[in-house]
Amino acid sequence: MNDVPSNARRTGPALEAMYQFLVWLVPTIDGFPRKRKFVLGDRIEVAALDVLDHLISATFTRNRDAALAGANLGIDRLRFLLRLSEELGLIDLRRYEHAARGLDDVGRMIGGWKKAHHAQTA
Repeated sequence: MNDVPSNARRTGPALEAMYQFLVWLVPTIDGFPRKRKFVLGDRIEVAALDVLDHLISATFTRNRDAALAGANLGIDRLRFLLRLSEELGLIDLRRYEHAARGLDDVGRMIGGWKKAHHAQTA
């Protein structure tokens, strides 16, 4: 069974939140029509996995600036791709709102992490 609090303590809240977002996102993309799954769906999945990768890098390196900037860019990319998915009718408004809230949460965590890192290195 998933133990989110202990995982977040070990890896950090932003990384764990993004991981949980992916757990929700992958089955959602699986529901895309075949015609769109292999272009738009793949781009969404790759962008989300890239954000996860950046957060993993930020977790396990000392120089976090580039990794956190890459994660922020990936969050913005995902916002546009998911908005497009909603406007094309690939996901319903309820799922889009869920995704937007999840991405906002991860974005806020990344922003807090950046501020803490800059305060620590200053």
